[in-house]
Amino acid sequence: MAHNQFELLRQRRFLPFFLTAALGAFNDNVFRNAMLGLVIVIGLSNEQVALYANLAPALFILPYFLFSATAGQIAEKYEKSALIRITTAMEVAIMSVAAVGFWFAQPAILLVVLFLTGLQSALFGPVKYSILPQVLRPEELTGGNGLIEMVTSISILLGMIAGILLLQGHEFGPRYAAFAVVALAITGHLVSRAIPRAEAAAPDLKISWIPIKESLSVLRLARKQRAVRNAVLGISWFWFVGTVLTAQLANYSEVHLGAAEKQLTIYLLCLALVSVGTGIGSLLCEKLSARTVEIGLVPMGALGMTIFCIDLYFARSGLAPVAGIGAAEFIRQPGSFRILADLTLFGLFAGFYVVPLFALVQSRTPRDELSRVIAALNIQNALFIVAAAVLSLVLQRALGWSIPQLYLATGIATAIVTGIIFMLVPEFLMRFLAWMYVRLMYRVTIVGVEDKVPDEGPALLVCNHVSYMDALILSGAIPRPIRFVMYYKIFKTPGAGWIFKAARAIPIAGTREDPLLMEKAFEEVDAALAAGELVCIFPEGALTRDGEIAPFKSGVERILARRPVPVVPMALKGMWLSMWSKRDSRMGRLRLPRRLRAHVEVEAGPAIAGSEATAEMLEAKVRAMRGDQA
Repeated sequence: MAHNQFELLRQRRFLPFFLTAALGAFNDNVFRNAMLGLVIVIGLSNEQVALYANLAPALFILPYFLFSATAGQIAEKYEKSALIRITTAMEVAIMSVAAVGFWFAQPAILLVVLFLTGLQSALFGPVKYSILPQVLRPEELTGGNGLIEMVTSISILLGMIAGILLLQGHEFGPRYAAFAVVALAITGHLVSRAIPRAEAAAPDLKISWIPIKESLSVLRLARKQRAVRNAVLGISWFWFVGTVLTAQLANYSEVHLGAAEKQLTIYLLCLALVSVGTGIGSLLCEKLSARTVEIGLVPMGALGMTIFCIDLYFARSGLAPVAGIGAAEFIRQPGSFRILADLTLFGLFAGFYVVPLFALVQSRTPRDELSRVIAALNIQNALFIVAAAVLSLVLQRALGWSIPQLYLATGIATAIVTGIIFMLVPEFLMRFLAWMYVRLMYRVTIVGVEDKVPDEGPALLVCNHVSYMDALILSGAIPRPIRFVMYYKIFKTPGAGWIFKAARAIPIAGTREDPLLMEKAFEEVDAALAAGELVCIFPEGALTRDGEIAPFKSGVERILARRPVPVVPMALKGMWLSMWSKRDSRMGRLRLPRRLRAHVEVEAGPAIAGSEATAEMLEAKVRAMRGDQA
């Protein structure tokens, strides 16, 4: 098990896949940019160059519409490491054809190759993201996705630069490109052979070869769960915004930043800052999320993307004050730092935004459906990319919008779209508020959770109950979603009830208060455990009034008598000093904590068989773990 994301880079279960993904993204962009460079080098007319430049994206994106659904089914049915080796072997064959096109300076051949690289990418996509939950533990999922997003972003940037440099100012540039793309493809295939087996998720699946029918089928599959459906929408919006921003950067750098004609230094600087920012943001997600799938980062990422996209308009809405300059001269110009900061911070917050969304899709989707859901995501991404390109063209050509105006509109649209998503799925906003509060008020130390809380399957968590924030602390410490059993009057708290409903808490009442609600709660707990979920109860039945642990009630035994799942005893330490405990609260007043960032500890003990656990035994375990640290 890796204790941080960088340890994964020393482990065979992850490193070969990481390198394969990096080499694939790098080679794709070397090829595409070398191809466009060749079109310019061989002296075609401006109209022909424009034709190739516009035709290339369409040919690359078309296979995503035609073959993604089939690719998702194949990735579900067959062992994944073998599929990766097949797709990298395809890359070797495809790039061998590309080498012929480069060697003999035949751009028509390269257009055919471009379509084939799109096909190969469409086949690889569902495997790329569905293999991660099979090789990573839940607490490693955010970090693993962060590494993949980081290396993809940086590889795309470096591939673009390498592809441009290969064809720039070299007599033998096309031949260098021919050697490079084949060598990279062979290297990627050899590395992929070290990827360990990842068994088929649905070996009995029957593959449908009708693209339109199956595309509709996988799109319906992605909409089954509301949180997954809206996470998929959020990821596609990330591609929409990214397409609008990056597709305009070349013209933006020339018209509004003053880049000399056909000089790419300012463009590459801007692109590099967006890519590096995205890479850094992706890597920071694991640290900020405390190794959980923390969707609370998504609203923060959306807010940052909105602010810095809009600020690009206000940083420079008009033409460049000085034209015909390079990157060094631009950096020395007044106002340049603000523009470069906006691009970097946009990328940083984009990383915060997209990595948790991928992790959410992977963690909430059943294993035997994940590849097809990723295929649906790829189809929807392709739609959003095409929509972004077409809409940008229409707004600029038909309405005369400038690029800064386009960026302003994109930032405003991002605020609107993400606001709609958060209204449809309040869990995103709830997790954001909880994440902000917990990190402002507490320093949480987590002990034993990664080893003791099961990664899969049902389990009952039992914990001492100290404050109204206990559920937030526990949900932030445990990588899996948790169903909390909650006193019904708290569940119905005015203004906060929507939060508890969004978290799928289970309201419960005492036998004398509402016996029907009590029975319903036990039924819901049993259904959740039967579905393989984690359920957490506080067996004391109420908040402690003196900081000590009260006797555990028999409700836990009733749950286990019906469904004897493993029980994980847990202890909260340090919460008694919280403003949300009942310390010194005789008049119902909330007292301020003695200091901000108070130290709190969450400890998990070894799981106990449900058939052996009793309320008395569990109480003793929790008391022993908590000790004197109220």
